[in-house]
Amino acid sequence: MTRRLEPLTLANLDELPVPCRSCVFWELDPVAASHAGRNGDTGLEKEAWLSQLLLDWGTAGVVLTIDDEPAGFAIYAPAAYLPRIQAFPTAPVSPDAVVLATGRILPRYLGLGLGKILVQAVAKDVLKRGFRAVEAFGDSRWNGPGCVWPTDFLQAVGFGVVRDHPRNPRLRLDLRSTVTWRSEMEAAVERLMGAIRPEPSPPRPVTVRDAVIRESHR
Repeated sequence: MTRRLEPLTLANLDELPVPCRSCVFWELDPVAASHAGRNGDTGLEKEAWLSQLLLDWGTAGVVLTIDDEPAGFAIYAPAAYLPRIQAFPTAPVSPDAVVLATGRILPRYLGLGLGKILVQAVAKDVLKRGFRAVEAFGDSRWNGPGCVWPTDFLQAVGFGVVRDHPRNPRLRLDLRSTVTWRSEMEAAVERLMGAIRPEPSPPRPVTVRDAVIRESHR
């Protein structure tokens, strides 16, 4: 399988799964999201949000493809660009963190460790931008695909609870706790990124004709 990570842009926004392509759960506050839903404007609102964020801040997500088919994605941004945060009982987010808002692995690709690859890609980008951590809100009663990450998944990939709640704890992945941890994390990311690059084609066997041509050019 050929796996590739790409930044989320307006050009590949349509590669997000249908429910997520026009979902504005995180991008608008609850009242504005409800209004956009009634007017059928959620798709346009999503584009406008992403366009503004790309201009102001840069990359706001990552898309994972396998054999040129979308397999998963993750969206992240500073808290100021995610109005829904204020509706969570465990808000606000720490000022030194970027928020891992939402994401998904398509059902046919579950169980391959791709969720961890997405989180590691986000962590690498956030670290390069000078932030100390990634924070996320979990869903401890998760029972199917939604807009909030399962708490169990976040903990499995290294997040720790910083503010507990029966339904929506806030979790944190520290990126600069120690120099040693940072170097180990970056090395792990490089290994993961290497794992999703296409493997080089094996060398073509040398034929008798090749040998003759090579000898004539000496």
